Amino acid sequence: MAVPPALITLLIGVVLTLAGLWVGHNVNLLPVEASSNAPVYDDLFVVLFSIGTILFLGITGLIVYSLVRFRRRTGDTGDGLAIEGNLPLEIVWTAIPAVVVLFVGIYSYDIYERMGGMASLHDHGAMAPMVEQVSVQSSGQDERIWGGIGRSGDGGAVLPVDVTAMQFAFIFHYPGAEITSGELHVPLGQSVELHMEARDVIHAFWVPQFRLKQDVIPGQPTVLTFTPTRAGSYPIVCAELCGPYHGGMRSTVVVHEPEAFEAWLQSNRPATVAAAPGHPTG
Repeated sequence: MAVPPALITLLIGVVLTLAGLWVGHNVNLLPVEASSNAPVYDDLFVVLFSIGTILFLGITGLIVYSLVRFRRRTGDTGDGLAIEGNLPLEIVWTAIPAVVVLFVGIYSYDIYERMGGMASLHDHGAMAPMVEQVSVQSSGQDERIWGGIGRSGDGGAVLPVDVTAMQFAFIFHYPGAEITSGELHVPLGQSVELHMEARDVIHAFWVPQFRLKQDVIPGQPTVLTFTPTRAGSYPIVCAELCGPYHGGMRSTVVVHEPEAFEAWLQSNRPATVAAAPGHPTG
């Protein structure tokens, strides 16, 4: 008794789905997660990786099966069957990708919103929608913020850092401490808000371990907020082609334990700032 083709198709679909889910949840291609945004992004990656695995195995398996099953036999010199259209098949292979793309789009938007992409700038430093021009008060001045991403965490204190991108370096300035550095130093567990602006061309601030990337645009200040969750040193990469030495535009973000960060602040403050009231010298 022959097995119905519909049952075979169903079984293959179940096997592919289980294989895709296993790969998505057990094969990790991402670097270590080091910010509060990373687990949210990783959830999206698992879904996309699972869907991609299902499609890859299904399409590759169908191609290999077709190459073997429908190969030209020895001595066969005739033409293939003249098959013209198959409406049910065309509906299926149009509907399934449409549903997958719609699901991925909606889920990606939800992840973007959960990562702070559609949050209010006035919500403890959380960011405004991309490309929407928002006016905020910063240091007594009216500052134009054109967009950003990230959340400031639990509503605690936020460490502000001014970031200047230029060919081919990132410069970090700490307004309260009057420290300027070629590396970004931040405390573990505290929200950090980067106010970023480019001096020449478009750059992009990207820390793979934080799962965050934000364009830095001339004349259009952008903001990136994150909360580091793992101490260590992580690469900062310019992810936007910005000139002939773009590949060398790299820096480092150093996540300190809180006590070590305070020690770094004290050791790098200018003498006049360190001695001023409200700035203990240790």
